Amino acid sequence: MKIYAGNLPYDIAEDELRKEFEAFGEVASVSIITDRYSGRPKGFGFIEMPVVAEGQAAITGMNGKVLNERTLNVSAARPRSDDRSGGFGGGGRNKRY
Repeated sequence: MKIYAGNLPYDIAEDELRKEFEAFGEVASVSIITDRYSGRPKGFGFIEMPVVAEGQAAITGMNGKVLNERTLNVSAARPRSDDRSGGFGGGGRNKRY
């Protein structure tokens, strides 16, 4: 199951996050999302746990936990929306009609 972890400390490494979640079971992958331009962490990431029951236990155990003075928001990850426009409609000043 894919798990969303939000409000992560900006200085946490993927291996540290993996260790926190491994307390609940096997962790297949950990990915901390970074800004594509600056490379700095955005404060959220995703954890994949192959056993659903272990993933649910991790969500219950990690949601609300304080790491480096930040309270984590942990939940089951939701599928990404197909509409990635961000609500900006695609208008442009340089279009010729």
